[in-house]
Amino acid sequence: MTTTSEFRAISSATWLRSHALRMRVTDMLCVVLAVSGAYLLRFGFEDSIAVNGRGVDVSYVTLSLFLIAAWWLVLEYMGTRDPKVIGTGLEEYRRVTAASLWLFGAVAVFSYVLKIDTARGYVAVALPLGVAFLITARWTFRKALHRTRLRGLNLHRVLLLGAAHSVQHLNEKLDRHIISGYKPVACILTDTDLTAGSLPVIRTSPTVENVLEAIERSEVDTVAITSGAELDPVFLRHLGWALSARDVAMIMAPALTDVSGPRIHMQPVAGLPLIHVTTPKLDGMKALAKRSLDIVGSLSILAILALPMLIIAAIVKLDSPGPALFYQERIGKGGQPFKMIKFRSMRTDAEDLFQELQAQTGGSMIFFKMKKDPRVTRFGAWIRRYSIDELPQLLNVFNGTMSLVGPRPQVAREVEMYDSASHRRLLVKPGMTGLWQVSGRNDLSLEESIRLDLYYVENWSLAQDILILFRTAKAVVAKDGAY
Repeated sequence: MTTTSEFRAISSATWLRSHALRMRVTDMLCVVLAVSGAYLLRFGFEDSIAVNGRGVDVSYVTLSLFLIAAWWLVLEYMGTRDPKVIGTGLEEYRRVTAASLWLFGAVAVFSYVLKIDTARGYVAVALPLGVAFLITARWTFRKALHRTRLRGLNLHRVLLLGAAHSVQHLNEKLDRHIISGYKPVACILTDTDLTAGSLPVIRTSPTVENVLEAIERSEVDTVAITSGAELDPVFLRHLGWALSARDVAMIMAPALTDVSGPRIHMQPVAGLPLIHVTTPKLDGMKALAKRSLDIVGSLSILAILALPMLIIAAIVKLDSPGPALFYQERIGKGGQPFKMIKFRSMRTDAEDLFQELQAQTGGSMIFFKMKKDPRVTRFGAWIRRYSIDELPQLLNVFNGTMSLVGPRPQVAREVEMYDSASHRRLLVKPGMTGLWQVSGRNDLSLEESIRLDLYYVENWSLAQDILILFRTAKAVVAKDGAY
């Protein structure tokens, strides 16, 4: 007879296998479509075209079949379907892209060595088309998985092991980010504190036998060991063996928060897994890449929206007395002041009324916002709702005082209230959009907004900038948290 815990484990393994199978089938469909599309665009419906080379006489149909099979196998070999990377983060997309580039790089090398004259148009279409199909499919799978996890399905049930304060912290983090797929259900504490928030405490003496008993009682498939637990290395080793025999995953959760994957590097030394944590520096080629994105992006958007922006400026003038553009001194990178440009969305005496409204509402001096701000004009309310008032800041991006992506620029009185941690927001250029704008915009608390800005500063990457730009378009259309 199957026990409840065995049923839980079987259920977890079943959805993982089912998800992996669907991904394999979809990957095959994506590469078939990409390679077939490249063939048809380059050669049409002819089937007698051959690859020319030294002693090589292979039709492109045969080459296409080989490329499809090799592409699918490389995706498997490079771990693009690994359960540890699916569902969250950029690692899944990075692996898909890297696998595709490695494959076509190998094709280019073999073509050169064997002097095979492979049609450039065929390769130039197949690679980007395939990567686009694969990443779109993975994104679609991810969104579907997130929806099921928000309903409490397809989750790993987790037993937390560690000191009470660390267990409570990890429990709150995992519960807040349930789409990652981990649901804490119980804990074993290593200290004398018998409470861990709302999480049931099963045991307070961590032995291998107690952990195995807790696994049976709480029906988990994962054990997460938190920081702050004074556990003997021999105990951890024996626990790992016992969990492996029962097909229960073991996770070590160090006391590191708001650190992205690329910053963490594992180095085994003398049998110890040493974790190196680096802080990315936005200089050199990275700074050049970000600046290039800003210039190309701002010029492209300005070229497309020049006429609509002139029309908006005219409507602002007609809607209320005052200029069309609003210039305000903000604090930029390194604490340097600059003039930020916006379409005017408030009355001309808005700054004079600021302190009075702040006192009435009791709102924070930093990131002060009101849902029904009496200073906002009729047309101003509409352009603020869709973030259209921010468009003139493209000129700030082009002249280098701002970036497309970064922490929002604050006025001097707000910066003066920063604590030592908040001052790290000034290590990079302020942006038109940022991580907190696409994670809830003005509906977030002050603490959460600052935390997201600091996360961006500490974990900057060009891929993250591009992702934030795409998410910004979605947030603007949805009008979430905008006022």
